[in-house]
Amino acid sequence: MVVAAALALTACSGHEPDQREFGTSQPNPAPQGVGPGTKAAGPYPFGTVQQKAPAVENGQVAAVKRITTDKPYVFLTMDDGAVKDPDALKLMQQSPTHPVLFLNQKYVQGHEAYFKQILDATGATLGDHTVDHPNLKGKPYEFQRKEICDDADDFQKSLGIRPSLFRPPFGNYDQNTLKAAAACGMRVAVLWTAAVNDGHVQFQAGDKLKPGDIVLMHFRKTFEEDYTAFVEQAKKDGLTPVPLADFLG
Repeated sequence: MVVAAALALTACSGHEPDQREFGTSQPNPAPQGVGPGTKAAGPYPFGTVQQKAPAVENGQVAAVKRITTDKPYVFLTMDDGAVKDPDALKLMQQSPTHPVLFLNQKYVQGHEAYFKQILDATGATLGDHTVDHPNLKGKPYEFQRKEICDDADDFQKSLGIRPSLFRPPFGNYDQNTLKAAAACGMRVAVLWTAAVNDGHVQFQAGDKLKPGDIVLMHFRKTFEEDYTAFVEQAKKDGLTPVPLADFLG
């Protein structure tokens, strides 16, 4: 069952209008690029298309909510890290999706081995989601910078990977957020166009996933149902999950 709904109900909403889509590049027959924290997944079945993240301008990163591509690619992201489903690794190995894990330090601390195993074994990429998952919008610059930088610094020490992709908690951000992200070494702020909750895929528009969609799910008690719903929906819509980091290099 697929539920069409506004994405605000996923716990992430209220972003600024500075969102850019990526232009489509030509297929590149060379081996695919691999972003930080990403394992090579092998050649894509439809050929490799690589795109570059928008340049940092005026000291701030761009906010991107989807990838424009002429290939049937879809991108999965997983937020927070609150619930450590023991079957997550097995699910991701059985049906590879190469997700970005946008994690909070408060949920990773004490569970580094769990997330390190997923990152090492599944082609997942590590992303920055702040230390404590606050609503950054409207907060002072230094508060935002500390939340983002401390998260990245901790992961570099504890997981051996410094993330360069950032997701603002709740999807809320302002100019200070984009500037703080750039100051912390982030390459882009990643939003989303679809989400999975309680085993149902929810769309921003229409009733199916489209090429270039960035899908949001969480480490929750419904992890297995949500992951399975995404995999089945992508298959139904003729899309292949590929690493988002390869398109943000």
